[in-house]
Amino acid sequence: MGLLASLFHPMRARTAHVESARVGEMIDRAIATNPRLRLARHYRERLGKAVSVSLAYIDDLIGSLPAPNEAKATAWSTDPLIRVFFATPDDLVKAFSRSEELRAYFAQNAFLTEAYATLGMAMFERHVLGVAVEGGEVRHDVAQTTLCFSDHRVRVCGKSDADLREEMARRLVDQLALEGLARLAADRRELVAKGRGLLEARVALLERRGVGMRSVVGDSPDADSDELARLEIQIAENSRKLAALRVPTKIIDLQLDRVCEVFSNPADHIYVEKRRVRLDLMNVIRNDDTQASREIELRLARIPGDPPRMRAFILARFPRDELLPAGLHLDAATRAI
Repeated sequence: MGLLASLFHPMRARTAHVESARVGEMIDRAIATNPRLRLARHYRERLGKAVSVSLAYIDDLIGSLPAPNEAKATAWSTDPLIRVFFATPDDLVKAFSRSEELRAYFAQNAFLTEAYATLGMAMFERHVLGVAVEGGEVRHDVAQTTLCFSDHRVRVCGKSDADLREEMARRLVDQLALEGLARLAADRRELVAKGRGLLEARVALLERRGVGMRSVVGDSPDADSDELARLEIQIAENSRKLAALRVPTKIIDLQLDRVCEVFSNPADHIYVEKRRVRLDLMNVIRNDDTQASREIELRLARIPGDPPRMRAFILARFPRDELLPAGLHLDAATRAI
């Protein structure tokens, strides 16, 4: 038994080393959101314990998501979930081809024949009067509820399913760091007015850049390269002003405690809901088990805000050979499906 344990000991050591390096990477990401926390006493040790709690929760959350759906034109007629999200196969291809992040990812990885990505969408219900057969008769004034999807965004990409999920974990750590920063900005008891204003500005800038859950489910406005460059300059200037503030060490320690509280309770800030719904081919919600309807299981992610919002999303696998040529004027039809 001792020999067997000794054989596995190096494997355990390597696993522990990899996990320690991963926690270290996530601490660096958390600190990058608010670099001044480096001034807190024993910040890596204190934040490391909280980040480990968050990573365990995030890994379980991401691990519970279904396998990526094949996102290509032919899947529209074979995958009920894909058909729910897009009105036509062309809309699917346009939505993925419109993604600058996906295009850049393919450009940076010339050997890839497909990319794994998150597809996020706004979801809403539309109440209409439609046609239905009731009691053997056709009626044209039946109240119906249609489930609609719009604003399709593809933002986070990976080489494989595992690679995509790990990148999602990084973005969710960013989200918790942003939540911690927002908590500091709202804590008037511990911050002078000038410092609070700088933190509020930083939260707004990072949200505009699409940090955290917004990047996973595509809930930030499109920005061209010039606008992104301006944002980076503004964020850098904000960092400089925050660093120049003279704040007692005791206050910075309290700020780190606030951030650690967020990372120690990730379920309060990050969660994904399941929703089962039966739809017919026109996305009309049905309560009866008819041949023309099918039950769909949706995943809805929480987007922080006042009030918070929910946004539908899936993991998807998109082939390079279906990416439309660059320079085409892709219409905006998929934003108002």
